[in-house]
Amino acid sequence: MAVLDDLSGFEFEDVMEDVFRNLGYENVRQADRTADEGRDVIMEEVVDGTRRAIIVECKHTGTVGRPVVQKLHSAIATFDFDGPKRGMVATTGRFTNPAEEYADRLQRNDNPYPIELIDGEDLRDIADEIGLDLYNGRIEILCDETLRPHDPAADVAAPVIEAFRDIENIEAADLPEPHSAVTFRPVVAVTADTNAVFETSVGVIHRINDRTRFVAHAERGQPQAVDEDVATLVTENLHATVELDPEQFGEVFDDVEERRFGQTQTEYKEWAVERLQQHHTTAVTYTGDNNVTYNKTCEPNRSDISVQSIEPVYLPEVRHTTGLQEYTYPYEYYAAGPSRVTAEDGIHRCVHCDTSGGDETYTYCSNCGAIACSSHIKTERLEGEPVCTGCAVTERFALKTKYFYDEQNLKAFREEYAAMPLHEKAMENKLLAGGSVVVALLVAIVLLVGGGII
Repeated sequence: MAVLDDLSGFEFEDVMEDVFRNLGYENVRQADRTADEGRDVIMEEVVDGTRRAIIVECKHTGTVGRPVVQKLHSAIATFDFDGPKRGMVATTGRFTNPAEEYADRLQRNDNPYPIELIDGEDLRDIADEIGLDLYNGRIEILCDETLRPHDPAADVAAPVIEAFRDIENIEAADLPEPHSAVTFRPVVAVTADTNAVFETSVGVIHRINDRTRFVAHAERGQPQAVDEDVATLVTENLHATVELDPEQFGEVFDDVEERRFGQTQTEYKEWAVERLQQHHTTAVTYTGDNNVTYNKTCEPNRSDISVQSIEPVYLPEVRHTTGLQEYTYPYEYYAAGPSRVTAEDGIHRCVHCDTSGGDETYTYCSNCGAIACSSHIKTERLEGEPVCTGCAVTERFALKTKYFYDEQNLKAFREEYAAMPLHEKAMENKLLAGGSVVVALLVAIVLLVGGGII
């Protein structure tokens, strides 16, 4: 049996809300479940420039007879809406012949409140067209569109090469091919309107008239709103999606992973409504008729918040790892073709301390593969090239610490240093030698007395 048939009545209403929103209807919402008066879902459509209300009765039952359709017709007539109105009855089962004949007669007679009938077979066809899975056990969102995981006009490793570009002492030709993996993470872009008016005996004290758009990670579990820059990446590229084809992207990336949405659109809608309730709740101070100052917490009702759209899409999270001798450098970002937002930058981070970010100068140590900040990079004495403090061999000459690639370099410099004239040995500590001739002579004397090496 299909999962659609196993739903409770309330769950069926949730599914229908998803279906209608995906079909493009506006201001889709559920009526008060405690007194629906024959209408479960209310929504609107615009036809030839005219806005029309649609009242939907959801029946999760095997057979729907004529009385249900007649009751809805009465509910439409009494529904408060300034404009044309029509109705729908949606069921997981089927309609009796009298019910179908009644709805057909309304249509033929141009009744001002026509009613459309949608049975279980119709629902499954519609759900399949709009990407709602009614068969897999969760009725979760299905989506086959993704933002582009890479720039088709550039090599997939181009962002990594660009990130290494401002690292000192390394060239693009020195970089190995990074390991590239992409995870297609499901997200939903939510657009919602909040309209609320708060009044007391003195009149209106607070008003909310706001349209909010935000993006949430949509994997199983509690949704999490993405950072503002990631939300901008998603919303600005929703018009430029491509089909998610794991085989095709497997030819570009070493590893490809696709996550599931895990929940229905209605579950994300409920989360969005709660989030907006909290966001718009505020304390208002006002003066009453008796000149007394009052404080009132203004919290919008759930009915004040209308979710206009929930747009599912996959957001590619790309992770490159580059191995350089003893170290591996991760670089991770959310992608939308040539646009991206960095999630982790292990390239601009010193391997020896917590220094990170773009304000520091970072240098590559070709001796061990480390990328280090200026505090942990020295100049190798024999070769004159950068060496990090993590791998360097040290020894003091002329009262100053010198840095070497290894013991072999140190041994070679010892021999070179032993053959130096005293004034050249003194110059190994330029601060002392340049600061004072007297100090330089003292250093030379110390070197002479000490046997040439300090």
